[in-house]
Formats: sequence, C-alpha cells, structure tokens
Amino acid sequence: MIIEDDDLQYEIYEEALTNYELTRATSGTEALQSISRNPPQLIILDHILEDGELGLDFLADFKDLLPHVPVIVVSGALEVHQRIKALQGPRRAHYCLIKPLDLAELEKTITVALKECGETEVVRQFEALERSRRVDVEDLLSRSTDRLLRQSQIQKMLAHSDQRPNISALARQFKVARRTIIRDLQELIRRDEIKPEIYPKWEAGLDEGELPDRL
Repeated sequence: MIIEDDDLQYEIYEEALTNYELTRATSGTEALQSISRNPPQLIILDHILEDGELGLDFLADFKDLLPHVPVIVVSGALEVHQRIKALQGPRRAHYCLIKPLDLAELEKTITVALKECGETEVVRQFEALERSRRVDVEDLLSRSTDRLLRQSQIQKMLAHSDQRPNISALARQFKVARRTIIRDLQELIRRDEIKPEIYPKWEAGLDEGELPDRL
C-alpha cells in the first residue's frame, strides 16, 4: 500500500514498482479503513498527507492493526530526530527514506523488507528465543547436576568424620567459591544427609564471607 497524497509522486511509484500490485490511500484515515479490509504485505508511508494529516501520527495504529507488516516511511519533511523516533520502539517503522527518492534504493529496500522483515522477522525472533530458552534450560540442568554430584561427594567425605569441614579446602578441591560449599553443607543438613553438628550455626555477628577455614 502507498499512502501518498501527491499524484505526481504516486505516478513515480507506479512506474518504478511495476512488479508489484499497488493500492493507494491519500490520508492516514483512508489507509486505516482500507487495510482493515484488505491487508497489504508492505506499507510505504508519506508524512505530509491529505487534509493536513501527518503519516507518523498513524504509525502506531498501522502497527496495531498489522504488527508483522513492514513499514517504509518516505518523506522530505522530517527532521533527524523525527526519523530516529520513527525507527524506535515496539510500533516502529522498519525503514525511513528521504525524498527525492533514489528509486534503486527504494526497490532494494522493498525487496529486503519483504524477504527479511514482517512474518519472517517474527519467526526468526521466535526461533532465537526458543534457542535461548533451550540453552538456559540446559545450563540450569547442568549446574543442578554438578551441584548434586558435588554434594554427594561431600556427603561421602563427611559421613564418617567427626571433624568440622575445611571450607576453603573443599572450595579449592571442587573449584567453586566458599559460599557455594557453605550452601552445599546447609542443603545436606536440611536433607538430613550430614549431622548438624558438623556444621554449627554461625557465631553472632560473623559474616559468612569472613568465616574461618575451620568451623
């Protein structure tokens, strides 16, 4: 869909984009009515429109109706900060081109937008999210398995010992932080896998990070 009120400019689009089926609206209001009946695959949006309407004022409405359809803003009247704003946020345009148009650049932009943006972009983002979640789950399972294995080994080491554990030595042995060993001991006590007296409560006012090696 071309949202453009200037007849001459629309003729330029018609001559340059003969490989595409074009529909036209001359205002944002007309465009909203049209796309609700016949959704386009791509929108080219001028900023200064009929009846004094401004294209960017309708950008959020277009994205609400067609969130997966790429939008190319085309205007010679936008300041730099307006162009930047148009390309930011969840209801953003994908591209912003400046008039007078470089028709070769316009055709290239449309080709890329139809191929890489819209539904293709959403699918790619979804796949990336799924991969990220899978990696996170695998990492969580790996860390959980490592923790249980380490706790099992600590439990065996302390099962027949009357001495209090050397926190620093265990940390070095298992290549983890002291506080990790401390949490392991606390979990083992909660599960009744080691005796509470092996690892008594902290002395009042003593910070965990300042505990002596032997408790």
